[in-house]
Amino acid sequence: MPPWSNIDTVMFDMDGTLLDLHFDNYFWQDFLPQVWSQAQGVDLRTAVAQLDQKYNDVRGTLNWYCLDFWTEQLSLDITSLKQEVRHKIAVRPNVISLLEKLRLHDKRILLITNAHPDSLKLKLEQTGIGGYFDRLISSHSLKLAKENHGFWSSLMKLEHYDPQRTLLIDDSLAVLQQAEREGIRYLYGIYQPDSQQAPLLMEEFPQIIDFEHILPPHHVNTLAEGKG
Repeated sequence: MPPWSNIDTVMFDMDGTLLDLHFDNYFWQDFLPQVWSQAQGVDLRTAVAQLDQKYNDVRGTLNWYCLDFWTEQLSLDITSLKQEVRHKIAVRPNVISLLEKLRLHDKRILLITNAHPDSLKLKLEQTGIGGYFDRLISSHSLKLAKENHGFWSSLMKLEHYDPQRTLLIDDSLAVLQQAEREGIRYLYGIYQPDSQQAPLLMEEFPQIIDFEHILPPHHVNTLAEGKG
């Protein structure tokens, strides 16, 4: 259980944390290779190998997450293709319960995502979770991925926060490690980002199996007591 009384700001990743990572894995590993195979006139196995090479060339950089980059690289409208399988976008269990509880506790709630703004827009439209956050920030606005050196200090230019009173929940080990290097105190991973794949084990950080397990205790605003 996070020490909620010591936390003012709660930062959430989106894909694999609030949302099931199955949508993204399906899109990039299954759906897009089929489209690429047809577009290039190659068999599916060749298409997968070609895309994997392109993915590996930019993994860990902002381009890895950039839909404009992939649209240019592949000559495919990636945003439109994502629309075709948007029905697979799903909120993880008990996400809404946690967000509602945090609002009752007057925490500042931030969505900090590597997702491209077009992808962020699509997922917010599909899930309706945007209204729970005080601010939504795509790493593209800082021109750095969250796992890149300097991201979390640069974030302060957009959103002032005290790293020693901040909780970050993210499914990426690289992101959590970078946040730790830049002073964020409370760091939690996700046990199973993709509901249809095996869990990812982290030794360095506690992992959340279900958000129900970290719900803050019942909160009563004493200033409101007695008011009808």
